[in-house]
Amino acid sequence: MRAQRHIEAFIEMLGAERGLAKNTLEAYANDLADFAGFLTTREAVPQSVGIEILRDYTQSLSDAGLKPATAARRLSALRQFFKFMASEGVRDDDPSALLDAPKRGRPLPKILSEAEVELLLAQARHLREDPAENARLTALLEILYATGLRVSELVGLRFPPFGDDQRFLLIRGKGNKERLVPLSDVARAAIREYVQDWRGEFLAPKQMSPWLFPSRGESGHLTRQRLGQLLKELAAAAGIAVAKVSPHVLRHAFASHLLAHGADLRAVQKMLGHADISTTQIYTHVLEARKQALVQAHHPLAKGRHGS
Repeated sequence: MRAQRHIEAFIEMLGAERGLAKNTLEAYANDLADFAGFLTTREAVPQSVGIEILRDYTQSLSDAGLKPATAARRLSALRQFFKFMASEGVRDDDPSALLDAPKRGRPLPKILSEAEVELLLAQARHLREDPAENARLTALLEILYATGLRVSELVGLRFPPFGDDQRFLLIRGKGNKERLVPLSDVARAAIREYVQDWRGEFLAPKQMSPWLFPSRGESGHLTRQRLGQLLKELAAAAGIAVAKVSPHVLRHAFASHLLAHGADLRAVQKMLGHADISTTQIYTHVLEARKQALVQAHHPLAKGRHGS
């Protein structure tokens, strides 16, 4: 292959001068081998290709359905390769400098269905033989799904959790900003049961704690890591993919399910504590993507017309 010797010289330079790891060098070689293969189809060589062929190549990556991150990595390899060729005098210019970076789409958050959340809540009440553990986990889940709190806000809830109006939690979020978040009747009942009957089980004898979910660990309250572990254990017991469940995924579920049932976007923004509504709007994209998937899967004419 006519491009191969230049690619080999570039990879050798990366190893000798930058000391890159073997796996990284192989990744560069694979990316540039793909580009070299494309040049072969155009009967072109890297010494003389112009910007139009490079643009055609980046378009071919998009047409092939490569993820934006993968396309961006290949473009980065191309830029470095042509910069190397120019520095070595193989070329007088660097055509890759005129390439536009591929747009990176914002990834859609993972979402649990309402049925999956109900399954997790039901399983939490019977996860272990210890009723105190089950009551605590149920209260944690009910609060998380009812409010969409960040995990740090959840584990850092103060005791007592209610103010004068027990329908709301007062949350101190990012930037020390306070917001009121409404609680469902079910969440309030779960909190009361946990506090009245079981919270003391997590305290040392005669110990007082300012936290709703105290712990005997260094932080004094349940940690983010421990909550994450509990949710993974719960997901496995409920028969849901463990990788699919985390505190942040339940925050996503809270927002997405509210919007699906007609909640106002601004109201959801305030409850989530988002400073910018564009952050909240990602959930509308999730709903649109789910609607499109449903149409493709179930509409009687969707498959017949797909790609026509």
